[in-house]
Amino acid sequence: MNTTEPRRRWWPRSVRARAALAAALTAAVVLVGIGWWVHREVYRQSTQIAEEQARKHLLALVDQLNDGAVPGRRSAVPYEVVATGRRTAVAAGGGMDAFGPGTRHVLPAPSALSAPPDDGAAWSYTIRPIRIPVRRDYNPGNGFDMAGGTYPVLYADVWAGALSSDKPAALGVTADATLRVYVVVLPDTAEAITRTTDGLLLRAGLVSLVLIAAAAYFTVRIALRPVEAIRVLTASVTASDPRERVTVPATGHEITALATTINTTLQRLDTAAAQQRRFVADAAHELRSPLTTLLASLEVALAYPERTDWPATATTAARQTRRLQALAEDLLLLARLDTRTPAADPETVDLTALASRLTEQYPLTERPLTLSCDSTAPAYVHGNPDEFERLLRNLIDNAVRHAAHRIQITVRHQDDRVVLTVHDDGPGVPTEDAERIFERFVRLDDARSRDHGGTGLGLAIARDLAHRHRGTLTLTPRTLGACFQLRLPRALTPAEK
Repeated sequence: MNTTEPRRRWWPRSVRARAALAAALTAAVVLVGIGWWVHREVYRQSTQIAEEQARKHLLALVDQLNDGAVPGRRSAVPYEVVATGRRTAVAAGGGMDAFGPGTRHVLPAPSALSAPPDDGAAWSYTIRPIRIPVRRDYNPGNGFDMAGGTYPVLYADVWAGALSSDKPAALGVTADATLRVYVVVLPDTAEAITRTTDGLLLRAGLVSLVLIAAAAYFTVRIALRPVEAIRVLTASVTASDPRERVTVPATGHEITALATTINTTLQRLDTAAAQQRRFVADAAHELRSPLTTLLASLEVALAYPERTDWPATATTAARQTRRLQALAEDLLLLARLDTRTPAADPETVDLTALASRLTEQYPLTERPLTLSCDSTAPAYVHGNPDEFERLLRNLIDNAVRHAAHRIQITVRHQDDRVVLTVHDDGPGVPTEDAERIFERFVRLDDARSRDHGGTGLGLAIARDLAHRHRGTLTLTPRTLGACFQLRLPRALTPAEK
């Protein structure tokens, strides 16, 4: 059953295209954020510039009124000068003069003053939003249509009583009138600058997205060339011949680590394949020997039934059949251990009690041997009792085959470990073969001559079982015989729990 997740139709299949799209999307988000900030900042700065220009124009108009001069209509910004007691505007320009002549002024008149504003303090102005009313006499012509809109308006008051006697008359107001100068801040300049900036940002952003996507695409394409070479070479590797190795780039980046990991994996596959071939060949060889003996004895018995010792033939057949059965059981156990099948819920096992029981029950009928167990206290470990029994039995079986007179089993505590040793007084194992004897179907030459039905798998099974229980099984050097040392993590005693 194919459990591959269905691919999204809109999402590109190529890693290069995905990287380019992801880079473009990320850049788009960043550029939109930057563009929005620039838009707001440009509009704010442009508005501040427009307000500063309006303030300067307001100051110039106030200076003209203080000099008794009526400002002209030509102005870069809309303005209007109104006064108390006067229906029409004193002066207007920049668009505020688009209302009908002789009509009422547009912006409201100020309240009457009896003294200069702020009692002669430094010149000041006020800014607030004011709505420009819609009137029938308004004719903007080709200018900016302000009627009905609300705009920031700067204004300042001038008291005619503070002017010389001839200036109010020149301005067309009474001597006690209050004049108010209005200057309207129009947003058209700020909006035009912002629109221009937005257009430039949009074009620059689109070009940037294309360049970023293209750069990401080709960068990833170049970076993935070693990966493609690795893929092509790995595709040629087969389970029966995993000898190919990929070229490790000298750049030192992640692809180097990938190539190194793939080579390590291929090496493990090659080693596993070689071990499997050797295991199959050894298993076939070990099976052939008892089968050949069994078949030969039966064929001879069938060819000469009247001269056959049938009890001896049956005994030989039974012995070879038991040997085949033991070999089949060992092979099945190794297959189960190789699959790394999770162990059942571990139990607390007393290795001292287990070793003592096996010592008492082990049959020693073929040769006179002394089998003893030495321990000072219970030794608890976690694991499967049957597997621990199989492990100890394999070590004892191996010792029985090679011991001359005595086998000694000891169980001791060592820090947080339980150490069990099986020591025999046999010929021992050469130093160069200390690790080879744990390989499957490996038996030394002198062991083969003395072997009585061994399969050559006992020590391999024992070490696999030790590793399965997070322990180790090693051959320790001894001047006499062989000593196998099993080290397992110590479990808490019932009293310590």
